[in-house]
Amino acid sequence: MRTRELGQAVGAEWAKLWSVRSTWWCLAGAVVLMVMSALTLGGATATDMLRDRIGGTGFPASEPVISATSFAQFALVALAMLVITSEYASGGIRSTLQATPIRGRVIAAKALVVGPVMFAAGVLSGAVATGVVYTVLSADLFGGYVALPPAEVALDLLRVGVFFALVSVMTLGVGTAVRSAAGTLTVVFMLLMGLPLMLLMTGVSAAVEVSLRMPLFAGLAFMGSTDNLTGGPMPYGAGEGLLWLLAWTVAAVAAGHVVLRRRDA
Repeated sequence: MRTRELGQAVGAEWAKLWSVRSTWWCLAGAVVLMVMSALTLGGATATDMLRDRIGGTGFPASEPVISATSFAQFALVALAMLVITSEYASGGIRSTLQATPIRGRVIAAKALVVGPVMFAAGVLSGAVATGVVYTVLSADLFGGYVALPPAEVALDLLRVGVFFALVSVMTLGVGTAVRSAAGTLTVVFMLLMGLPLMLLMTGVSAAVEVSLRMPLFAGLAFMGSTDNLTGGPMPYGAGEGLLWLLAWTVAAVAAGHVVLRRRDA
């Protein structure tokens, strides 16, 4: 019975997600941002290698895609945010809670829609960006420093998809707690970019250690980046990066659940 009710709630959330134009605009924006950012970052790397006449086969075409997630993630964050904040703005949350009285089931249904959709969006946008980067940068003009190892590229794309899914579900949790679009965007931006970079720039060891465990650097570590933006290596690997991402996501969803239960609609 509970499984059927959850399935019905998921079906309702799926229908709502695809019934508005903003979904398509955000997904298209994610692809464009991913392609443009990856091409710019990859082009800069290839140009530096060509100028310095570095030998070897170069870098995988998916490598700049990982760095590009720092920019493209905000298109999907906007979509994940709207899944909940638009209902509060329009009053539609009342109908949602009447149809699904159990508050935890409401968040679970939204997460079960948002997570897989964002995973697919991450893999697709990453694949498109990887293809564009390889097509453009494999030309002699850029020294042919880009490679396309199938196994490594596939793993990178899967990690990008997981990263986008977790960040989007985290955004859903924050949006459920904060309720307003402006407030949610501010909090998520501070978690993903603002606070980590500010703490990193202080140079204080304790602050730096905290910043490196926030979603931005946890995501980069999980996706295989070894650069912590200071020129040094990340202090932990992909497995721990995934654990930190999961911890932030669970904390955000738990906070949203608590607020929804206490304040209702």
